[in-house]
Amino acid sequence: MDLFDLNGNENVAKPLAERMRANNLNDFIGQKHIVAEGSLLRRAIALDRLGSCIFWGPPGTGKTTLANIISATTNGEFIKLNAVQAGVADVKKAVEQARDTLKMYGRRTYLMLDECHRFNKTQSDSLLPAIEQGTIIFIGSTTENPYASMTPAIVSRCRVFEFKRLSFDDIRGAMVKALCDKRRGLGGYSAQVDEDALNHIANTAGGDLRTAYNALELAVLTTPPLSDGSIHVTLSDAEQSIQKKAMSYNEDAFYDYLSAFCKSLRGSDANAALYYAMRLVEGGCDPMIIARRLVIHSSEDVGMSDPNALVVATSAMYALEKTGYPEGMIPISNAIIYVCEAPKSNTVVTAMDAAKRDAAQVRDDDGVPPYLKDNTFGDKQTKAQSGKYKYPHDYAGGYVEQQYLPDKLKDRIYYTPSDYGFERKVKEIRKDKGKNK
Repeated sequence: MDLFDLNGNENVAKPLAERMRANNLNDFIGQKHIVAEGSLLRRAIALDRLGSCIFWGPPGTGKTTLANIISATTNGEFIKLNAVQAGVADVKKAVEQARDTLKMYGRRTYLMLDECHRFNKTQSDSLLPAIEQGTIIFIGSTTENPYASMTPAIVSRCRVFEFKRLSFDDIRGAMVKALCDKRRGLGGYSAQVDEDALNHIANTAGGDLRTAYNALELAVLTTPPLSDGSIHVTLSDAEQSIQKKAMSYNEDAFYDYLSAFCKSLRGSDANAALYYAMRLVEGGCDPMIIARRLVIHSSEDVGMSDPNALVVATSAMYALEKTGYPEGMIPISNAIIYVCEAPKSNTVVTAMDAAKRDAAQVRDDDGVPPYLKDNTFGDKQTKAQSGKYKYPHDYAGGYVEQQYLPDKLKDRIYYTPSDYGFERKVKEIRKDKGKNK
């Protein structure tokens, strides 16, 4: 089949992921927690009452697609900018255009800003008044945590919607639909894709639908047709198109190996942990899965008995991310051995769980001691109470006894150090301060 016949010349350069974009909410894939029937966002879109918002999540999860759907279903104007390319002048031009449209036609303007975390403070400040005054409805799209990467003034005026990685079923279903769609998809190629090939792409796409579409399209376009003109895509073709071998074990075995790896870390058996890590990776597991589990177990099972374990684990994960496979497995192996050989303590987890239970149960009027409150904008009484705060550095050793927990929880003890590793030192420090309980 000639690609020119898909949908006119305008579609020749468009990749499958672009052609298959949903153009209405009923066809939108995934993110049911955001766009399900009756959800806040869906109601706001239907009533054309959407306020400024930020779509935050991994690549290929539908952020730009949803923004395009909003632009097509509302009565407002739609301006799209990319924070990497747009400057202050572009923002001011968009705001002026939005102001004129509102004044002359009474229509609101939606400003879609891709990679919004790349906006610096000057660019953000040029946009802020327009958001506050309602001149524009801001829709930001970012793969970075907006609370950490964006100007707080912008974030505080937006509702943040967190996008999740798509499920295996979401991605597989989307690929099956693309294979059948003759107008936008690959239906004109008479392509037959083996079940294990489809499953492999869906599994290894990592929740990124764009990656899955790209791999599927590449597999179909590069597989030589048979004598009858049909195309047969095998697992081997799929592996090459997504550049990752299929796992040499089934899903149940994968979770068994991963469980054995985690339990070997906890059990301080470096030999077993190394073996299961290598078995997983050699079988096709993403090494970052190993790295992420290492980071968690460095705090869950080692914790305060050797705080340096977390440093080693996160450094190894960073090294793997920057150097890639296979070289990145050297620092990962180093971290595996370190976490295994470190003394073990789960006091961090027990302390966290206990504090979390109290935080969930004691919410309203929990009685923060008045001398701990922010007195910047407080009344006279609050400012007077703040004077009772004892500044620890004014005392010997940088410590002074005073109540920090609310009255309702003043006798709670969440963290009790163990007798292992660095926690023995913590006990000694507490004893010196007269705080060992």
